[in-house]
Amino acid sequence: MMTQNIMDIISGENMSLKENIEKRKATVAIIGLGYVGLPLAIEFAKEGFKTIGLDIDNKKISILNAKKSYIKHIPSEKIKNLRSFEPSTDFSKLKNCDCVIICVPTPLTEMKEPDMSYVVDTTESISKYLKKGQLIVLESTTYPGTTDEVVKPILEKKGLKAGIDFYLAFSPEREDPGNKNYTTKTIPKVIGGINRISTEIASLLYGSIINKIVPVSSMKVAEATKMLENTFRAINIALVNELKILFDKMGFDIWEVIGASKTKPFGYMPFYPGPGWGGHCIPIDPFYLSWKAKQYNMQTKFIELAGEINTKMPEYVVEKLQDALNRKGIAFSKSKILILGMSYKKDSDDIRESPSLELVEILEKKGASVSYNDPYIPVIPKMRSHIIEKKSIELTPYNLRKYDAVLISTNHTNYDYNMILKNSKLIIDTRNALSKKNNKIVKA
Repeated sequence: MMTQNIMDIISGENMSLKENIEKRKATVAIIGLGYVGLPLAIEFAKEGFKTIGLDIDNKKISILNAKKSYIKHIPSEKIKNLRSFEPSTDFSKLKNCDCVIICVPTPLTEMKEPDMSYVVDTTESISKYLKKGQLIVLESTTYPGTTDEVVKPILEKKGLKAGIDFYLAFSPEREDPGNKNYTTKTIPKVIGGINRISTEIASLLYGSIINKIVPVSSMKVAEATKMLENTFRAINIALVNELKILFDKMGFDIWEVIGASKTKPFGYMPFYPGPGWGGHCIPIDPFYLSWKAKQYNMQTKFIELAGEINTKMPEYVVEKLQDALNRKGIAFSKSKILILGMSYKKDSDDIRESPSLELVEILEKKGASVSYNDPYIPVIPKMRSHIIEKKSIELTPYNLRKYDAVLISTNHTNYDYNMILKNSKLIIDTRNALSKKNNKIVKA
């Protein structure tokens, strides 16, 4: 709730926006309808807000206008039942919106530096239609200072001042695609505005659709919150990946060690090894923070070491595979490999930064013939970082027997692992999908 002294300051367009939000009369624009923007748009539309979903991808907009979903964990029924949701590629609709939320990608360049082009281009589009009393919120994960140093100057070019003529805030997305325990509505929302009023108005808006709001003192604190969350995970994933290699050399299984360690009811949180790191956040966010640290003449050694370990994991997996094939007398350059799972996490269709993509490229570069199966990714989409033209093959006993090795990169729940074990000649298991001991299985 807004405090009385804040309400005393708000007048004119400001008070009108507050009332429109409270009465669900505010029009909300969500820019970027991916894994973050689309769930957010659905929540606003469900609560009765007129919601404009904007994206430059004509295909996405066509699918949404047909009342269908293109994201696995979002059923089409959720789109079909929305009455106040308008998907569009027409950014001029921003002039009729009260609140604008930016949910566009923030990838890395080839030099592992922040690529802010999507944020800049989107903000330029908003600036054309910016008006007094609007609320602008950036949700795209980025380094501390982005909203103030990149977004704010673009929005202010025509003379309107952030915090005075329009509201400006940052609220980090915390989506976990496919997580059945937490949803957009139930994940607490951190919000930091350029000033107190901006924080209050943004909190009022998000509080209309999300159960718990966590206001913080500034946009930088909100931006740093997401950086800390994902850097924490990246470093701990690197730790277990490094220990996986060590314990393998020592002759025992890290998965058994983790299972025993997590029985401790305090002071320990389990993290699990894999073939690398994936998703839009964990492989990217630490590098954003590391890049920003250099502006303060500081080297973030933990972050850079974690990045080095995690990015080398696909090479380690390939080495384990190559050793296993050599023991069978199979030349790597003549081998046929089947990768199971192309998404970066199980039971998801999210392929962003997936280590499976790196595995395909390394294997093919070494001369292997590579196929894949993923029930959620029938065709590998075109991406800037990877160009792999492949289609998922059918997972049958006959097909499995054609390959020299099966590499489990993503442990989807709906895989029949008993059938896979029975019909495979060799299995490289990076996810402990097959915990039983068998001379066909090599843990990697």
